[in-house]
Amino acid sequence: MSSHTPAGDGLVHLSATEAIRLFTRRELSPVELMRAVVERAEKVEPRINAFTERLFDEALEQARHAEDRYLGKNGLVPRPLEGVPVAAKEKHSILGRTLTEGSLVHEGRIASENAPVIDRVLDAGGIIHARTTTPEFSLSTYTHSRMWGVTRNPWNLDFTPGGSSGGSGASLAAGTALLATASDIGGSTRIPAAFTGTVGFKAPYGRNAGLGVLTADHYRGDGPMARTVDDTIAFQNVLAGPDPRDHTSIRPKLTLPTAYEDVSGMRIALCVRLGEYDVHPEIEAHTRAAARALSDAGAHVEEIALPWTRADLFTSLAGHFSTIFGALVIEAAETRRDLLSPYAVAFADTMTYARTQVSYLDSLRAEHRLQRGLATAMAGFDALLCPTTAVPGWHAGDDLAGEKVVVHGEEVADTLWSAMTSPFNINNRCPVLNVPSGMSSWGLPTGLQIVGHPYDDPAVFRVGKALEVLRPWSYAQIEDRLS
Repeated sequence: MSSHTPAGDGLVHLSATEAIRLFTRRELSPVELMRAVVERAEKVEPRINAFTERLFDEALEQARHAEDRYLGKNGLVPRPLEGVPVAAKEKHSILGRTLTEGSLVHEGRIASENAPVIDRVLDAGGIIHARTTTPEFSLSTYTHSRMWGVTRNPWNLDFTPGGSSGGSGASLAAGTALLATASDIGGSTRIPAAFTGTVGFKAPYGRNAGLGVLTADHYRGDGPMARTVDDTIAFQNVLAGPDPRDHTSIRPKLTLPTAYEDVSGMRIALCVRLGEYDVHPEIEAHTRAAARALSDAGAHVEEIALPWTRADLFTSLAGHFSTIFGALVIEAAETRRDLLSPYAVAFADTMTYARTQVSYLDSLRAEHRLQRGLATAMAGFDALLCPTTAVPGWHAGDDLAGEKVVVHGEEVADTLWSAMTSPFNINNRCPVLNVPSGMSSWGLPTGLQIVGHPYDDPAVFRVGKALEVLRPWSYAQIEDRLS
């Protein structure tokens, strides 16, 4: 190992792309990195609770095989993610391992095949060393369950890392993984990315193959979380592409560029409130600061208004969720209600009521109005900037079933209007990248969404790369918080 290579806890905050560079130069061993990540997890996991399952022994053995590839043994060559520690969301099935989705209803259920994202990670040489927590059925914007307990935000342990990919975000921020898999049906990648200061990408519908009946739900999709934009690009390039198990997966595969022009000359729209959201002053300030940085770098930034209403958003979400995803939770509540977490029961009851109030056709009509409003507003622009969440965070362990959230004595929006992500599940052909936008007075990072036109993935990464340079973020501060 080179004397210039970080050691100890410094190693675990390496980017995946930097780790691969060090592996290639033989300045760092995959075994050395994996040992550092495992030691880090043993140190901080008792306070964070981001893992459902630890696969450390198998991971160390796989790291030895990765080391052989970098040494060229037996004619083998390194693959794109060779030797990189990857945490996998528990809902991403692994053959022969649990597939509970955080619900006691599914306790003891074993997966019969790998999810496509798992196959892609393994085929690329990534090492799955741990599996990460979610709320029950991945239905919430915070991460705790009766099965796994409370997952906490490494930046401030009093707060949730968000959900549903909360364990993935917490693991990345804490230094117990370099990459993590995620999924997103209403913000489940972008919300935890915002609250943990990481990068999360909601790919356009069909870009990344999924598994099971919900692949037909155009709101959802699987995707990457990471600590840098370059890592997210590298990971997305592994995850993207068709799979015969998912008829909606798009061919040919899109491979993202790894180098981008700066933002000079780009036309970028700024919309702080997305119609009728109430945005916390600190969130607004950080969003506007990012927009100014892009303007100073030569982009033409113009503030716009969207004609979206809460009524249309509610109608779209209620009709859609009660018909598809919510129906699956209703089934569980009808047979094993006693085993569900309180928020899962509340969700099932809400979806049951919504079925009587909003038809799927009503939902589609509202979706059309929202989609047309976005397309019209973004005409003439290359991308849209907006906040990821309307508030800086929620306390860990709260059951926020539609109630007002009170933090530090301050009443903030109820959970449905606290995250600003679901409009882009409704507009789910749009790629959306979350990047950090600042640090709130609550001791938590804040996030910014970069939204592209349908299937124009490179545009959001071009803006994200620029913001990473213009407003750099760091994980060095987290050491004091976890020491």
